[in-house]
Amino acid sequence: MKKRLALLAALAAAAALSGCAMDMSGGVATDVAATRFHLGQPIARGEIRVEGGEAVDMGAPELVVLAVPVERELTRLGWTVTRGNARSEQVAVVRLRQGRRAATSGSGLSIGIGGGTGGYRSGAGVGVGATIPIGGSGPIVISELSVRIQRRSDGSVAWEGRAVTEARETSPLASPQAAADRLAAALFQDFPGESGRTIRVR
Repeated sequence: MKKRLALLAALAAAAALSGCAMDMSGGVATDVAATRFHLGQPIARGEIRVEGGEAVDMGAPELVVLAVPVERELTRLGWTVTRGNARSEQVAVVRLRQGRRAATSGSGLSIGIGGGTGGYRSGAGVGVGATIPIGGSGPIVISELSVRIQRRSDGSVAWEGRAVTEARETSPLASPQAAADRLAAALFQDFPGESGRTIRVR
C-alpha cells in the first residue's frame, strides 16, 4: 500500500510541476497528467479485448467500470472491440489505482520525491519537489489509470500509458467510474502521443 501511494504521489507531483490548474473552490487540481510510451512504429488496428491487470476477474464489476471508457476510446481509434469468450491477438490490459491523502485547511502539501519513472528503454531518473496549494479540508482521492496494448501470443507491448488526476473525496470525480471515464479520455487524446512526454489535459 505504501508503494502504491508513493507512486500516486509521484504522479501527482509531476502533474503539479507541469502546471496543472487548481480549482480553488475545492482546492484540488482538476487537470489530468498523462504519459504515453511507444516505439514510434505504426500500431495495427484489428480485434482487441480489454482485460484486467493483476488477475482481475473478467466478470468483476470493477473491470466493467474500466472497460467501458477504454473500449469507447479504442473503438474511436479504429479497433474492433471483442467481448465474451473471444480471445483476440491484441489485448488492452487495464488497471485503476486509487489512494487517499489528507489535506488541511490553509496549508500546502509538500511532496519531495527521488527516484525514476520511465517506459521501455528510457532509463530516466529524476528527483522532484513541489508544494501544491490545498484549500478546504478532507481527504483527497488520487486516481491513476494505466493501459497497456500488447500481443497475446508473445506479450510484446506496442503502447502503454498512464494518467493521473485528483479530486476531493466528496466530489463525483472521486468515484472509480467517473475517474476512469475522465482518465481514459485524456490518456488516448492525440493517440499515440509523444513517447515519454507528460502532457496536461484539462
